Amino acid sequence: MSFLIRVTGAWTQLLSDWLDREALAAPAIRGQLATYAPDDVLPIQDWHRLLAQACALRPELAAPGLAIGAGVQPRHVGVLGYLVLACANLGEAMLAYQRYERLFYGLSLVEVRAEGASMSLRWPPTQAAAIADETAIAALVTFLRRQLDRPAGPERVGFLHGADAAHARACEDFFGCPVDFGSSHTEVRFPKAYLGISMPQHEPGLRALLDRQAQALLEALPEPGDFDRAVQQVLLRQLPEGEVNIERVAAALHQSARTLQRRLERTGLSWQQLLDRTREQLARQYLEDRGLSLAEIALLLGYAEQSAFTRAFRRWTGRTPRAFRQRQRPG
Repeated sequence: MSFLIRVTGAWTQLLSDWLDREALAAPAIRGQLATYAPDDVLPIQDWHRLLAQACALRPELAAPGLAIGAGVQPRHVGVLGYLVLACANLGEAMLAYQRYERLFYGLSLVEVRAEGASMSLRWPPTQAAAIADETAIAALVTFLRRQLDRPAGPERVGFLHGADAAHARACEDFFGCPVDFGSSHTEVRFPKAYLGISMPQHEPGLRALLDRQAQALLEALPEPGDFDRAVQQVLLRQLPEGEVNIERVAAALHQSARTLQRRLERTGLSWQQLLDRTREQLARQYLEDRGLSLAEIALLLGYAEQSAFTRAFRRWTGRTPRAFRQRQRPG
């Protein structure tokens, strides 16, 4: 799995449209946005920077990312947006988004989870950017609200970042539900009953055509680079040995820790985020194997104590490893 996070060039129009609505000239920002065609790749750190520059022009707004995301249109998301519109119902739309999210971010991040009477979309921690996260979730919720025959607001939203009282109120007013700040994941939760809500623009023929187009685009995406694979291979070797750190990984790659840190930053991840994500991915795989005890999994992931693994896994997923294993394979 590649750790190179980016957004599609079409997403830049979302910010351009907001500048238009706010009657902001912003020639420097517009000049940078204009350099990206819809099919271009926009590095995530560049998107974060452009958003921050634009929002600085409206310092009086408590949560400007919400206003930017509220202007979303299908054209801002490319083929993925039109594919979602052509789905039969919200449940099918969620699965289509999960399948083709890599067209938007360059890799698959979202996890679709069913919990009791709720269904959630959640994204693991990446490089923190409050404005970008709020823009993306506001766009998602607005997109669904506009397309469904009856209102379908979320029942809960979660963000990684914190917020002051004014910011929190602005978010809760926008989403119309409780908003958790300082969460382990970015998350949007809906009542499971919403999955059957029909999409008003459903067209089976167009859905099949767009699905083929999206699949072709997906197959054309580049595979993870040599750097991504090399870092992962080193981590896989070093984690069971314990004491894994950026200095040891960098030495195995024949570079300095500072150079490795800079290369990771360009992909949108810090060292700790990379380590946590790799451990979480491996933990999920190991927990599928009933032949491995929890103590053995903890050692494979580089933890000296099972309790440390349990605390980390709960932070990543909201569940203990034992509960996760029982939920995946009852009995």
